[in-house]
Amino acid sequence: MEIKVNKEIRNYTESMFFGLSMRQFFFALIGVGAAILMYFLLRTHLGTETLSWVCMLGAAPFVAMGFITYNGMTAEQFAWTWIKSKFIEPKKVKFECDTFYHETVQRSARKENKRL
Repeated sequence: MEIKVNKEIRNYTESMFFGLSMRQFFFALIGVGAAILMYFLLRTHLGTETLSWVCMLGAAPFVAMGFITYNGMTAEQFAWTWIKSKFIEPKKVKFECDTFYHETVQRSARKENKRL
C-alpha cells in the first residue's frame, strides 16, 4: 500500500466533487451556467457551429479562474494586485545616476560650456 504525500504541505488541496476542489467545482459551475445562458440568448442569431465556439470561449475565463494560480495567488487575488499596481498606486521611477564617473563628466561638461 502506497500513500501519496505532498512535499510541501501548503500545496495540499482536498478533492470534493469529481476530483475537483470546492473552488474549482464552483467556478466550473459558473462556466457551465455562462455557456447555457449564452446558448439560449444567441441560438436564434448564430449557427450551431459558431454558437458552440462562442459558448466555449465565453465559459473559458470563468473555468480558468478556478484552476489558475500565479505566484501562490488565486486569479482574483492576482487581478486585484495588478489593478492596484497599475491604477490605484502607480509609482513613477526616476533614474538618477549617482556614480563618481557621471559627476566628473557633468563637471567637465559645465567647464567646457563656461569656456565657450
